[in-house]
Amino acid sequence: MVYNCLIIGGGIAGLQAAIQLGRYMHKVLVIDSEDGRSSLCRSYHNILGYPDGVSGDHLRELGRKQAEALGVEFLKGKAETAAMTESDFEVTVSNGETYSSKRLLLATGVMDRIPPELLPSLRPCLGISVYVCPDCDGYQVKGKRTIVIGAGATGVDMVKTLSYWTTDLIYINHEQKPITKEDREFFQEKSIPYIEAGIKKTLANEAQLEGFLLENGETIEGNHAFIAFGGNEVRSQLAKQLGVELLENKHMICDPRTKMTNIRRVWAAGDVAAHSEQVTIAMGEGSQAAIWIHKDIIQDQE
Repeated sequence: MVYNCLIIGGGIAGLQAAIQLGRYMHKVLVIDSEDGRSSLCRSYHNILGYPDGVSGDHLRELGRKQAEALGVEFLKGKAETAAMTESDFEVTVSNGETYSSKRLLLATGVMDRIPPELLPSLRPCLGISVYVCPDCDGYQVKGKRTIVIGAGATGVDMVKTLSYWTTDLIYINHEQKPITKEDREFFQEKSIPYIEAGIKKTLANEAQLEGFLLENGETIEGNHAFIAFGGNEVRSQLAKQLGVELLENKHMICDPRTKMTNIRRVWAAGDVAAHSEQVTIAMGEGSQAAIWIHKDIIQDQE
């Protein structure tokens, strides 16, 4: 079977595109590894219609049901390779199967780097009392004591960004990467505690952060935290295989109007593209790409 479009990634952008293409009644397969950002975040707070927040899992569940009701197919698996043939694209998945399509939408996303020793204990708090994006959730810590946990200069930048929202800040340089003399002076001038020590344990009551126990035995109390380790994984490996133009930071370049990349009939949407990484933007880009994919399908049928 040759699909009208393969969507690689079933996060927010991929699901929104799937819904739109399903409404056009096209033959679509979504290949999703189910390990993206939206599967981690337990509450998004800046989405129209959800003033009290909505979890990524809930959005994904609703989106998949909506797309399936429109005839969209789903496959759980990781797309390992992508290649162009004379007439189609072929994507090989971790199950060993190869799937063919006339078009590809890459919505493979970005994954935040969280040290593996910290992720299990932080996971229940993500999006509720521990955050990654100041544009999304800086408002949540307005005037509140906030701990930044991170690595070197990346954590310093997060502290400076969050100072717009609160002056009650602490920085735990968990990976103890170096910071500049100027940055140390910044902490002194602003009376912001700077701690260069590893975190032994996250202290939390279910989803509510209570603080961190450091490897030196010290306890840092606080009910809100931001993660800033840097080195996030931009999942553009398939794009690279296809010859898609990438920025130095590995994000994909695409036409701002159509979302098509430099490779004909390969589109990009969501966090993997070059833009602000926001759920609402991912939704818009998914719809936008789907509209132009539909135009391409119709043109083929004329």
